[in-house]
Amino acid sequence: MHALVPVDFKKDVDSNHHIDFITACSNLRAENYKIEPADRHKTKFIASKIIPAIATTTALVTGLVVLELYKIIDSKDDIEQSKNGFINLALPFFGFSKPMASPKVEYKGSNGKVTLDKIWDRFEVDDITLKEILDTFKEKGLTISMLSSGVSLLYASFFPPAKLKERYDTKLSKLVETISGKPIPSHQEEAIFEIVAENLDEEAVKVPYIKLKIA
Repeated sequence: MHALVPVDFKKDVDSNHHIDFITACSNLRAENYKIEPADRHKTKFIASKIIPAIATTTALVTGLVVLELYKIIDSKDDIEQSKNGFINLALPFFGFSKPMASPKVEYKGSNGKVTLDKIWDRFEVDDITLKEILDTFKEKGLTISMLSSGVSLLYASFFPPAKLKERYDTKLSKLVETISGKPIPSHQEEAIFEIVAENLDEEAVKVPYIKLKIA
């Protein structure tokens, strides 16, 4: 058996390959999350300043996350068994609290009462036309009165009929580009839409956002 020994981080010793390892791993993660990669020189500059966080806080937070993951794997759905964690290694301080339940919203749909989670639920649609998304939500028992993406108002029930007619047959991605005056970046695969809607009783309902699949 071989005993494990700690390795001291030495950024200025090229023969230990510490910076090479950090550069490779960080750029792999950057590739996954579409972050601009860093060269070896930049990595060396950054790592020398944040290595305490890499070795301590990140490891501790990862451990706490894994503990919560075990509860999910074990199919525990009692919120009392979950915990929010608060840590400060400088004090040191470790605190835990019960998480708040995610708020729910209910509305009268075409097939009866519908319950949605405000935080975790969303409506997912393909890149369909404005008319198609309005019809899709009518089938769900919701009438969209306003549809927006960012600061661009794409649809409002009070728009003049001529303007609505121009937009009805336009795909949502194209509508965003036309109204905002900016092209959607080629790497972007999704877009978020906010809606104001009414149920079958013509009552305003706060519903989750729409996630548009562009690619």
